[in-house]
Amino acid sequence: MPSLTKDRKVLLAVLLAVLFAAGFAAAPAAAATTAAAAPAAPAQPFVDDGQWVEGKDYFRIDPAQPKAVATDKIEVLEVFSYACPACNAFHTTMDQIEKSLPANAVVHYLPAAFRPDENWPVYQRAFYAAEALGVRAKAQDAFFDATWKTGETATYDLNTGRPKPKGAWPTIEDIAKFYAKFGVDPKEFVAVANSFSVNTKMKQADDLIKAYGVPGTPAIVVDGKYRFSPSDVHTNQRAIELTQWLVAKEAAGK
Repeated sequence: MPSLTKDRKVLLAVLLAVLFAAGFAAAPAAAATTAAAAPAAPAQPFVDDGQWVEGKDYFRIDPAQPKAVATDKIEVLEVFSYACPACNAFHTTMDQIEKSLPANAVVHYLPAAFRPDENWPVYQRAFYAAEALGVRAKAQDAFFDATWKTGETATYDLNTGRPKPKGAWPTIEDIAKFYAKFGVDPKEFVAVANSFSVNTKMKQADDLIKAYGVPGTPAIVVDGKYRFSPSDVHTNQRAIELTQWLVAKEAAGK
């Protein structure tokens, strides 16, 4: 079979992104996210011994909202941004949370864009392009490193800890070069990133984050019903334990 031309490859990528926006790519993306977590941890029984207090340690989302990704499992969702320093500090804990979940739960991510003054929308756009192209999950930790260790995709000046001048912020074209390391053609990445489907996903993410009442990042949302921030529980270990408890609570129908 003759090889595809670059133009046809880009067109194919955009068509795949359209299917992604319609939800057809959600299942493969979720599978890629959870594959690294196997085997699943054993399910924990739900025990309410008063350790976790609603309105203090976690908050009920009322009314409950849809999950970010259609799934029959309990969704553990991190609302985050690659540009958020607290999210960078927390992302290895998210890896631990994913490994700690039972088979009836799954981790998904929802990128936030509510700090345009720090270039967050470009990272949200990059997330959805990478997701549509099937490289987001395997590049997740590496992208944080490129943003906060090497500075390759950084909006912040890593020496001063402050945002760079706006003219020095990374563009979607700059970020495309990072994903080339994962086998993605940069032109293809940019075409998908600027597609209607990715624009739609970004708008949906903004609306859902607002519906969840998320005040800042990182934040954890369980099944569209409960949310908390790691700062609410003070330590990463307690964030892991509260996530496990909320999953058990949801599984028990409490």
